[in-house]
Amino acid sequence: MPRARVHALLTSLSLIGATAGGIAATALPGPTFPFFPDAAALAAHCERGLARARVAQARLERRAADPGWPAAYDDLNALIEDASGPVSLLANVHPDKAIRDAAEACELRWQDFTSSLGQNEPLYRAALRVQPRDAIDALLLKTLREDAEDAGVGLPPAQRSRAKQIVDRITALAQAFEQNVRDANMRVAVTPASLRGVPEAVWRDARRDDQGQLLLGVDSPTYTAVMQGAADATLRERIWRARTDLGGATNLGLMGEVVALRKEYAALFGAASYADFTLRRRMAHSAREAQALLDEVLAAAAPRERTELGELRAAKARELNLPLEQVELKRWDVAYYQQQVDRERFAVDQEAFRRYFPPQQSLAFVMRVVERVFGVRYERVRNARLWHPDAQAYAVLDANSGRPLATLYVDLFARDGKYNHAAVWSLRNGSQRLHRLPQAALVVNVGRNGLTLDDLETLLHEFGHAVHNNLSATRHSLQAGTSVLRDFVEAPSQMLEAWVYDPQVLKLMQQVCAQCPPVPDALVAKALAAKRHGTGVLYTRQWLYASYDLALHGPDAPQPMALWARMEGATPLGHVAGSMFPANFEHLVGGYGAGYYGYLWSEVIALDLRTAFARDRLDPAVGARYRRIVLANGAQRPPEELVREFLGRDGNAKAFFDELNR
Repeated sequence: MPRARVHALLTSLSLIGATAGGIAATALPGPTFPFFPDAAALAAHCERGLARARVAQARLERRAADPGWPAAYDDLNALIEDASGPVSLLANVHPDKAIRDAAEACELRWQDFTSSLGQNEPLYRAALRVQPRDAIDALLLKTLREDAEDAGVGLPPAQRSRAKQIVDRITALAQAFEQNVRDANMRVAVTPASLRGVPEAVWRDARRDDQGQLLLGVDSPTYTAVMQGAADATLRERIWRARTDLGGATNLGLMGEVVALRKEYAALFGAASYADFTLRRRMAHSAREAQALLDEVLAAAAPRERTELGELRAAKARELNLPLEQVELKRWDVAYYQQQVDRERFAVDQEAFRRYFPPQQSLAFVMRVVERVFGVRYERVRNARLWHPDAQAYAVLDANSGRPLATLYVDLFARDGKYNHAAVWSLRNGSQRLHRLPQAALVVNVGRNGLTLDDLETLLHEFGHAVHNNLSATRHSLQAGTSVLRDFVEAPSQMLEAWVYDPQVLKLMQQVCAQCPPVPDALVAKALAAKRHGTGVLYTRQWLYASYDLALHGPDAPQPMALWARMEGATPLGHVAGSMFPANFEHLVGGYGAGYYGYLWSEVIALDLRTAFARDRLDPAVGARYRRIVLANGAQRPPEELVREFLGRDGNAKAFFDELNR
């Protein structure tokens, strides 16, 4: 089932009606989101969808491999999306656990259907025989054939059956892994006195235990505020350990089983490792080529990391009034002392930005940026019946013609039982052939006290994934939006991140929030200098995550915790004994297994794409060309080809390394 989930941060006040396009009595441009009063209703919906899909599959099997066959296959995909997409979202966001459980059970049934579909011999033979009408259909057929081959359609019967068992089992394990993180509802009991330096807005409404202590969660807003602001190192350590160890030993076991199964799966196809088996279909082509880029990044970032960590250690020594040689920098010290250095060196504090960026208006600001650059308009849909009162719906319209383009759902606030990071679900991919409008859901967990500039940057990144879905204009739904190669999918979002450091872009905030004070240009410049100052620590950590992922899925398939302790232990700050970070690393059991390197791979592409906007990041002419070439084409053309046409040259890494070496 096509679905892209990518992490970021968005926030909003409960202020009703503040949108970029204003208050509009409009309707959703596509089908409404299904409403399920109880688990039984969702289960019945699931059964009906599966029944329709089986009938459509049987009809497709009987169809001759004529030039219209690719479209007929895509019709089946559209049916699957409409039936299963909302269910997948509800498994992660519905407030009723019974409905979440029913949705997860339905997800497993859809997994059984789609893994069988991937091994369907009549459909594979048809894909081999059909003559494509043009390059778009040829690429679709190539992808369908490769997907079927990677699903095991060409294996002997026993190995084919085992391949399906492995895929279905990994889906169930990943679901359990994510559930253990999502439903942990972790709380840490703290005294108000220990919260010195943490904004009161973060904790004043927290529940209290029988002893009167505050019960703090480890959701992103709370965690970030404590790690950056709490003067009490013991509190920082407790919150760090609670967040780092979400999922615990149980999840370490689940990850170990996933890794072993992936190694077995690759071996069924004669591959030495799951990483090489997967990457041979991607831009990187092999684990060796992906690791080569990672190591080039490390070589550039490591000297800066050593300098930056030395400065943080010196800041800690000054605060504690101790000789430098007596001070050891801990992992839970990094964010706190980075804030100290930023204040001392650059006179900037991320907390100072919250007054400029009220949350709902920040959402409107991001919409206004997209409206200005890409020629669209967002209108709030007032009476949409969604899964929770906090959820919002927007119609996305073409600014020139008023033509409906897509639907965007947004679910902003943290709550128990909800997916506890941030992600975009491409619920429904568009198709011009079917006159089918796309739908995306942006799911985040935020507080209500405003955004930092870091938050705003992440917001614009994540919103970019929804834009990629919403502005897709492909012939087939299978090739739409975020269905692009995994090591390209982040690039259109990462490209936009720099927009929040552009004073001219930030002035758009006054168009959606006249009462908001303008952000001083000098403050933004200082924030950008501080951001660049921390790139050593940032990129060496990204190197570790990506290299760990590739090693985990390498020929040896080592135990996750032992490998992590060894690799993290080789870094300047070392490994904290007893901590279990892999238990919370959801990317690696989900769609980013052997693919986390794609964040850095895509960022290289993103900074290259960004050069086209160097003169004016709000240039609508460049934005229109970018929308037409990169966003609209989704996966119906190879990414290298899209980059080449947009830039007028082959892509390269110069812009990335120029930025890294500033």
